[in-house]
Amino acid sequence: MDWSDRNAPAPNITVKNPVNGHAHLLYALNIAVRTAPDASVKALKYAAAVERSLCEKLCADVNYSGLICKNPFHLEWLVMEWREEAYTLDELADYLDLSASERRSIDKHYGMGRNCHLFEMTRKWAYRAIRQGWPAFSQWLEAVIQRVEMYNASLPVPLSLAECRAIGKSIAKYTHRNFTPETFAQYVADTHT
Repeated sequence: MDWSDRNAPAPNITVKNPVNGHAHLLYALNIAVRTAPDASVKALKYAAAVERSLCEKLCADVNYSGLICKNPFHLEWLVMEWREEAYTLDELADYLDLSASERRSIDKHYGMGRNCHLFEMTRKWAYRAIRQGWPAFSQWLEAVIQRVEMYNASLPVPLSLAECRAIGKSIAKYTHRNFTPETFAQYVADTHT
């Protein structure tokens, strides 16, 4: 496949199976995108949009989870280097139409978009659910993690349980600390009187 025919950026390297022609195109970033629960949501959304748009432009397999790839050091693969310098996300985005990618709702279920999707769905649920009895933290943590796992199970390519627990723990800690009967009463007083 020739990425230049699609006006896509050249990958840093390609790793190809010489028997069937299947290949992975690998793009190096000059700065890693942090995906931990306390990572910047804005940065994650931007990286996910770049990833979705690049996959769309290259007609990549949307079922590829991105967790593993062909090892470029394995002797059976054909490896080619196309670009030595790592990309910035902005540089990759220059080749892409990020707004078109945003309109495709199914794409949020792949790659980094899954983290953002699960975080947003669970966060919105948690803001309402915590008011149902103001549970102790241990109960609340378990309920939030169960909710993340439930949303995760509906994805075509689910995240690992460890990632679900990390997302759930982040949301549970934030909401339990910041959403109390007192803060809710103050919110109502400030916005409904």
